[in-house]
Amino acid sequence: MMITKINSSVKWLCAALFFTLHSSLFTSCSDEPDTSNYYTFKGQMMSQYLASHDDFSEFYKLIERTGMTKLLSTYGEYTCFAPTNEAMQNYLGKKGLTSFDQLSFEDCDTLVRTHLVKDMYTTADMNDGVLSTSNMNRRYIEVSHGSDDNGNAVVFLNGTSHIIFELQDDSVENGFVQPVTEVLESSNRMILDMMEQNPNISLFASAMRAAGFANVLYQYRDEQWDGIKENYPRIRYVSHVNKETATVPDEKRIGFTVFTPTDSVLREKYGITTIEQLYQKACEIYDEQYPEDASASYHDFAHITHEKNPLHRFLAYHVLTRDVKGWNYLTPYNDIGIETRDMNPVDWYETMLPHTMMKFERLTVRKWAGTSIIGQRYVNRRWDDEFHIPGVYIYPTVESDYKQDALNGRYFYVGDILAFDDQTRNEVFNGLIRMDFSTIFPELMTNDIRLNQRNNGVKNNDPDYDETGKYGRNYYFPNGYLDGVTINEGSWFVYRRPHDWYDSYEGDEMNLFKDFDFTFRLPPVPFDGQWQIRLGFAAEPTRGVAQIYYDDKPQGIPLDMTKNLSDASILGSNWKADYNSMTQLELSTDQKELKNKGYYRGPTGGYHYPYGGGNDHVYFARQSNTYRMVLCTANISAGEDHYLRIRCVSAKQGNDNEFMLDFLELVPRSVFGITDEGSMEPML
Repeated sequence: MMITKINSSVKWLCAALFFTLHSSLFTSCSDEPDTSNYYTFKGQMMSQYLASHDDFSEFYKLIERTGMTKLLSTYGEYTCFAPTNEAMQNYLGKKGLTSFDQLSFEDCDTLVRTHLVKDMYTTADMNDGVLSTSNMNRRYIEVSHGSDDNGNAVVFLNGTSHIIFELQDDSVENGFVQPVTEVLESSNRMILDMMEQNPNISLFASAMRAAGFANVLYQYRDEQWDGIKENYPRIRYVSHVNKETATVPDEKRIGFTVFTPTDSVLREKYGITTIEQLYQKACEIYDEQYPEDASASYHDFAHITHEKNPLHRFLAYHVLTRDVKGWNYLTPYNDIGIETRDMNPVDWYETMLPHTMMKFERLTVRKWAGTSIIGQRYVNRRWDDEFHIPGVYIYPTVESDYKQDALNGRYFYVGDILAFDDQTRNEVFNGLIRMDFSTIFPELMTNDIRLNQRNNGVKNNDPDYDETGKYGRNYYFPNGYLDGVTINEGSWFVYRRPHDWYDSYEGDEMNLFKDFDFTFRLPPVPFDGQWQIRLGFAAEPTRGVAQIYYDDKPQGIPLDMTKNLSDASILGSNWKADYNSMTQLELSTDQKELKNKGYYRGPTGGYHYPYGGGNDHVYFARQSNTYRMVLCTANISAGEDHYLRIRCVSAKQGNDNEFMLDFLELVPRSVFGITDEGSMEPML
């Protein structure tokens, strides 16, 4: 039977009906959707489509064998990347097999689930990087774009397989079928094993093995969590007018992201072809940064497994202690809440080298493009009126012959070595460091919690206490789940998933509930000196008051989250929402008046959409309730751990207090110390 495509207008009408009429979706702990509120269609289900098209008969046999027919016959929202019979036969040939009967049930189940995603994706929804929803094996499918043999623009998946142009975007009643030219595979190798399969990075991978990184990079899951997670029930809470529910995470996975220069980069830029030469390069960088270790016994080439050895430090700075799911997740997915005409999306993550971070930036502002490429991502870049440092380019993919997605992480090619050197410390990082709170804790990214948003950001008012997970999930974290965090019993530390219309930077936020007493380890500063620590949040009448402590020392008066900047105790009638109509002198006077009281407007580069719909950008700096407060100013040592404690001191909400943690700012004196008449800190 020939495979035919339905008319595109019909497909888009069908998709629109799904988004309008479907109101619930199963949670991640079950393969069965909640069908109680689905509109009943009379068309063809995904299982029927695959069964009735001869070109997918081999794949459909596996669906039947693994018992997945029932799932694909129910109403829900799925995408099936269906391999053709030719693709299935090529897969057998590559494996040296003659029949799928030679595979175990478990292997067949893995194969089927690799091609199924619990969300609807047309090719127009597939941006470079990875799909925003994992497949049913909880692995992410890599996406890139290119041309087929006939010159058609097509979507490539996992490097070599592509969606067949003539058959793409075929819709059925419970999703989309995207026929593909090759069977999709996910590796079960750990990250270092995966790197060692790629001869183009053999020197860097060999150096990591020799320096003892295998001891760490083979970690994958904390199985103790599986035994205790059932002790934590689903919770319900109210934030302002929103009634929501949250669960603890399903798993506690451990992950890594490695940025590796290729052998050719090391050879052509530095003449490095051996591990010992790489050690010598590491000495050039890190003997200057850590002079106290230069004469230590562990400094020489014979001790490269020591964590303070220069080569070990060099390699550790190339590794993040989190699994960043794809190139497009290195900065906020889909640039959510960032005004990209004015501000490049930026995120900061800690590395495996203690007390260090990397800065990740997607270039969107043409004014500051310099020698870089619009739309691409860079590490440790700073290009402005004062500095022209292009940073290091991050390649979206590797060669199609090799995979970069391992069981416990992934790796990316970079265009140069990465170094925590003087330029990085004192120039690139010598500015405002703004971190969405969800990026401070690596576990949120590794476990697919951060920016989890289904249906590609479709705006929807969630039902009260929604438990379906249709548009994403909220989570809370008991003691022991997040490294460096403690919270008293009976309190909740909640991650609230992204909403385009919430007063939240990057769409999401974290909140404390009940009679909380919460402590977390601060992200590291790059150099010793005086730093200001600021908190960005939205004031609401339902929120409470908390005392802030830095390294166990109380800081000023308690922070009252019920007050807006227009409150009489702050600016009162001097508050002006429209900063665009103000002169430079008026702006600097406004900032100075706020600064003297410990406040700043929200960033002008952050926005949300109007509540209830619409595409206007509501900027945080124009709202009196979305602002930043100075928590403390302290002399901070760069090579030490420091902690912030937040303790509830409000009684007016009873035991129903709430404290919002949206984003954190670490600000050096070079930025906040501006005092000249008419001068001011950047408002972005």
